[in-house]
Amino acid sequence: MNAILILATSVMAATMGPAPDKTPYRQPQLAVGDGTVAMAFASGGSVMLAMSSDHGQTFSAPVRVSESPVLAVGRHRGPHVTFTGRDMVVSAVVGKTLATGQHAHGLPADGDLVVWRSADKGKTWSKPVIVNDVSGAAREGLHALASDGHGHLAATWLDLRQAGTRLYGAFSNDGGATWSKNILVYEATGGTICQCCAPVLAATGTGNFTVMFRNVVGGSRDLYTLELRDGKVASSPVKVGLGTWEINACPMDGGGMVYSDGKLVSAWRRSDEVYLTTPDTPETRIGTGVDVVVAVSGGQPYVAWQKAGKVQVWNAGKTEVLQEQGGAMPSLVALPDGGVLAAWETDGAIQTRRVGETR
Repeated sequence: MNAILILATSVMAATMGPAPDKTPYRQPQLAVGDGTVAMAFASGGSVMLAMSSDHGQTFSAPVRVSESPVLAVGRHRGPHVTFTGRDMVVSAVVGKTLATGQHAHGLPADGDLVVWRSADKGKTWSKPVIVNDVSGAAREGLHALASDGHGHLAATWLDLRQAGTRLYGAFSNDGGATWSKNILVYEATGGTICQCCAPVLAATGTGNFTVMFRNVVGGSRDLYTLELRDGKVASSPVKVGLGTWEINACPMDGGGMVYSDGKLVSAWRRSDEVYLTTPDTPETRIGTGVDVVVAVSGGQPYVAWQKAGKVQVWNAGKTEVLQEQGGAMPSLVALPDGGVLAAWETDGAIQTRRVGETR
């Protein structure tokens, strides 16, 4: 499959897709490792991957990692990618049968969380490995994947093996080749966490991770964090931010989270307000919108979101518009040479753009 690639060197921006058969490219997710930028995304039932060896200025033609009858996409679903060192792991929730009903959202009725590994920068891929140990338990399609860069990985997902939605997880110590028995990461006292908000994972050290998820407590749906250490839950849940969001519905938005110099930085929404949490500030309002993501470069947080199709990025108190209309689902990653790379959906294609200063 060939990509349509347009490079504008003045702003370091590029557009990829849609596919030659007009199948939209959706849900870009970025990762950096071994001096390479990887971007996973969906195209119909295909899990796709494109690579950049020049810090996101250009991308290779995408390759197909896998194809399934049903691929979970939309509202922070879709493929994820991470580096385990020099190797890569891609994850997605896939199935054989399309779910039916009012709230099916085009999801698989039999969805499993699956990973693929590549040791040659995406040229070839391993056979799929199913992470959830109860068939179909990951069918909501919302999951997170993270690596510590030394062969240890964590995956978390919204799990439906019982009535209600719970947060489950699994761990790998061999670069994603094998996975642990699933563990119950969190179960709400009311019987369900937020049913359609994606969890977020970040590595905090060798084999250690933090997960952020949206909880349901006393009529409020706020974000909480939990520590995961050596394949086990290692802390009590801690609410993110100062205020609370009383809402009897699922916002379908989970926020973003990274670690910088061993300290947690997160960005998220409460109602339509966008907030940033750093080690020095419990919350700072920085804008309005949805689909919030965050990256840190040079010790400075960058936060991206969209509002009515306008994709924008915030840094050091200033907000820059990346696209005026028609944009959705931004992703951010810090680049080895400084600044960050942003990617987002637009008209069936994926747009990328470098922001911030290059060292």
